[in-house]
Amino acid sequence: MVENSTKVAVYPGTFDPVTLGHMDVITRGAGLFDKVVVAVAINVSKTSLFTAEERVTFLKEATEDIANVEVCQMDGLLVDFINEINACTILRGLRAISDFEVEFQMAAMNRKLSAKAETVFLMASESTTFISSRLVKEVAGMGGNIDRFVPTSVVLSLREKMDSKRRG
Repeated sequence: MVENSTKVAVYPGTFDPVTLGHMDVITRGAGLFDKVVVAVAINVSKTSLFTAEERVTFLKEATEDIANVEVCQMDGLLVDFINEINACTILRGLRAISDFEVEFQMAAMNRKLSAKAETVFLMASESTTFISSRLVKEVAGMGGNIDRFVPTSVVLSLREKMDSKRRG
């Protein structure tokens, strides 16, 4: 007999800022799992443009119409977080071969840390394979149009942040 339990996936990331590529993974993940928890990570090895609170707000606004998505902040090890919320899966997006190498290594480490840490990879949609937070910030920093790469809730804040950085 199969136990009827809720299948919860965690989609972790820094989301600095959230892009339409991230939104593609969130939307598709929401169709595969009963619940997707988008976990905004604080990465001590990265300097973020936006605070964790700002990133959580952007994601909450961008996902407000997806009923089975929850957004929260995460500190510490991902495997501890998935155990804490009783998730069954780590959801990750892949854009290119270079992503796979890094993601494969992280998935293997997570499995060593916790046998429960099963990772599911979603290939990026063709329309989003080139989008990364880093490139979006570069385009915005040079005054380029970012409307096609990030949710509407991010556009103005990113432009303002990059304009003030340029004026420095």
